[in-house]
Amino acid sequence: MSGRLKNESGFALILTLVVTALMVAVVVEMIHQVYVDTSLSRGFRDGQQASILAESGATGGAKLLQMMLSGRVYTALSDRWATPLKLEDEAGSLLITVSEESGKININGLVQPNGEFEPFTLAALQRLGTRLKLPGDLWGAVADWIDSDDMPRSGGAEASYYRALKPPYGPRNGKLMTLTELSLVKGFSPEISGAVQPYLTVFSDLAGSPQSTININTASREVLAALDDRIDNRMAERIVEERRLLPFKSTGELSRIPGMDTVATGLIGKISVKGNLFRIVSVAKVKDTGRTVETVVRLSGGAPEFLSWQEY
Repeated sequence: MSGRLKNESGFALILTLVVTALMVAVVVEMIHQVYVDTSLSRGFRDGQQASILAESGATGGAKLLQMMLSGRVYTALSDRWATPLKLEDEAGSLLITVSEESGKININGLVQPNGEFEPFTLAALQRLGTRLKLPGDLWGAVADWIDSDDMPRSGGAEASYYRALKPPYGPRNGKLMTLTELSLVKGFSPEISGAVQPYLTVFSDLAGSPQSTININTASREVLAALDDRIDNRMAERIVEERRLLPFKSTGELSRIPGMDTVATGLIGKISVKGNLFRIVSVAKVKDTGRTVETVVRLSGGAPEFLSWQEY
């Protein structure tokens, strides 16, 4: 009898231990689940706050930029807008960076409304391509991608070429929406697309105008050298140095540089000293969560016009 009681006591003890272990496991799982749910809730909340903060930085940055440039006759890299703005408090941080798109070549200006090449843009792209050691037939392929006809140019490609690819797709037959779209165009490898993107834009600085002027106060050395055959590396460097000391307040002031008199005259209507296109990158952080809003805005007298908007 005592043996039986001893066995029953041992079984009860084991059962108690098993039940206790199970209860502990359940409690631990519940605590873990509460922690996960709380962390997810906090992460979602922080993400929402960071998103709102980044959006505010982009829209507020555009308005601030408009106010800063009101009444100005030129824009230059020495202006206050060209210096990143950082704001921090206990709630989070915000970094707003502004760059000018008007110092780039508008690749959508390559094709005129009648479908023909636009001579100045084509020549500028060809000079840029030569400088970057790119194949010479790239721009014909871009023109075919943009134009609405189905007649391939020299080195170009139309619908029959793209539909034979795997997977097949068709050309846009319209303006490029983003520069990343170049990777779809014949001849544009990821390396070539990456090489040309810093010097190009898909936006016009004037609403409704297919052509854009290039701001000589913010254009890179590569873009400056692409403006005319007579602008070599040394002259492009002289332009950069001159505007660093004293930004150009009119296109005629380009003649301050020796040898640029006749070049400046030939560039009338193609260059400017004030840009209307700006890229704003607003990076917000709330605790360990970050959000970025990148937008291109055109300032043309009225309310800022947002031409692109991307959040990531």
